[in-house]
Amino acid sequence: MTTANLHAPLGAVSVLRLVDGIFNLKANLAVWNDSRKTQNALRQLSAAQLDDIGISYADIAKL
Repeated sequence: MTTANLHAPLGAVSVLRLVDGIFNLKANLAVWNDSRKTQNALRQLSAAQLDDIGISYADIAKL
C-alpha cells in the first residue's frame, strides 16, 4: 500500500469501482451484441453454406 492509497478522498474507491463496473458492463454488452448479430447472420445461411465454413446449426448457439 502506498501513501497515496492511505490518503485517498472518502468515497474515491467506491466511485472507482462504480466507474469500472459501468465500463465492464458496456464491454460485456458489446460482446453480447456482436455474438447476437453473428448468430442471427449464421441462422440465415443454409446447411450447405454452414458446412462450407465448417459449422452446423447446433454450433451456432455455442458462439
